[in-house]
Amino acid sequence: MLKLYGGTRSRAMIVAWYLEELQTPYEFVCLDMAAGAHRQADYLGINPMGKVPALVDGETVVWESGAILLYLADKYGHLPADVGQRGAIYQWVLFSNSTLVQALAQGDKREPEMGKLLPPLQQILSDQAYITGAELTVADVALGSILGFAVQMFGLDFSPYPAIGAYLQRCGGRTAFQKAMAG
Repeated sequence: MLKLYGGTRSRAMIVAWYLEELQTPYEFVCLDMAAGAHRQADYLGINPMGKVPALVDGETVVWESGAILLYLADKYGHLPADVGQRGAIYQWVLFSNSTLVQALAQGDKREPEMGKLLPPLQQILSDQAYITGAELTVADVALGSILGFAVQMFGLDFSPYPAIGAYLQRCGGRTAFQKAMAG
């Protein structure tokens, strides 16, 4: 059985959401981050960086939420056969975990940085239900999670961006999302 290591309110919840979408059994190993469980030798043997999440799948260990998402999508056959379509999914997972997260971490520069990123997202999501088309993909799990964290952690207001707000409602209304985030 897959083992997902993480803490409460960590990026492990992103992976949990995707595992719930895949309807794949897994064990969630909740690390007491406040007590430094992620810095203990046992966990450092899984992820030497001492960060969460990490996924153990038999002999395979993958850490970094975006890498885990792509690994799972590949393992369970949820990446398109067409290399161009796969590239679009990779692009949005990496955008979410790098460009978007970096913009959110800008402190005083957050608002202008997000002001550059949100209008194109608004336009894309005005034309389609999910970031790569009509159906939810692993790219939406990455993007929807980070946008949701932006609201929770930074109080970002998406009301000027109704398509993004509607997208977040679609993501948040999914049974798999609700199950993962409640756990």
